[in-house]
Amino acid sequence: MDWQGQKRAEILMQIMLVVSAVAAFGVGYTIGSFRTMMLAYAGGVVLTTLITVPNWPFFNRHPLKWLDPSEAERHPKPHVNSAAASSKKKAAKHK
Repeated sequence: MDWQGQKRAEILMQIMLVVSAVAAFGVGYTIGSFRTMMLAYAGGVVLTTLITVPNWPFFNRHPLKWLDPSEAERHPKPHVNSAAASSKKKAAKHK
C-alpha cells in the first residue's frame, strides 16, 4: 500500500466507524436493545476491517518508484561520523 493509499484507508476507516456508531446507536435506541446496538456496531467494525485492512488495488494507485540495485550502488549513502558531528556542535556552543 502506498502513502496516499494509507491516508485514504485511514480517512475511510474513521468515517466508516463514526457512521456505524451513529447507525448502531439509532438502531439500538429505536429497538430499545443494548445488545442489538452492540451487534450492529460490531458488524460495522468487521465491515470496516474488511474494507480498510487488505491491500486492495484502489489503495495502491501511486506506487513508489525504487532505484534499481545497480543505480543504488553507484550512489552510496554518505556515512556521518557521530563523534565528529557532536564535537562540531560542542565547539559551536562554546564560541
